[in-house]
Amino acid sequence: MNSWHVFLGFLIANLLGYGGGPSTIPLMQSQIVTHYQWMNNAQFANLLAIGNALPGPIATKIAAAVGYQEGGALGLLLGIVATVVPSAVALILMLKVLNKFRQSRVVKGMTMVVQPVIAILMILLTWQVFHDSTRGLGILQTVIIALVSLWAIKVRKIHPALVIVAAFVYGGVVLPLI
Repeated sequence: MNSWHVFLGFLIANLLGYGGGPSTIPLMQSQIVTHYQWMNNAQFANLLAIGNALPGPIATKIAAAVGYQEGGALGLLLGIVATVVPSAVALILMLKVLNKFRQSRVVKGMTMVVQPVIAILMILLTWQVFHDSTRGLGILQTVIIALVSLWAIKVRKIHPALVIVAAFVYGGVVLPLI
């Protein structure tokens, strides 16, 4: 039964996720944390951080990890299929439609209007992860780490994967001493 739920959870997240991989993350979080309760927010944040540090699309890595955790090899396979196949089929079909109606004001309008919705989903996910972090680290340390990460990524142009690795090192080496 868990493998079927893995398939259904990732299928729903990927059918409703519009705008690329990052737009599916809040939907996946909703399925994984809220609906099926396979993980809590902190565990999901850790999975997201590790997935971002590794090469490849984040959605398939999350589907593979959660699928394997919940349903073994079958769950892994169904999670990946539910994540990749709908997008691949939709991409092929939509490319045909978009090429036909590329200059349509309706298509341009649909694309522009959905972007603020995706932004809100990302803000809500960020707020939940930030809130969970403050419970574990406290507000001051959370804000300092967030600001240092922002500075490293935006100002110093350090790759986000390296910032995530640095955060893991900080959490593994410095935090146990505090």
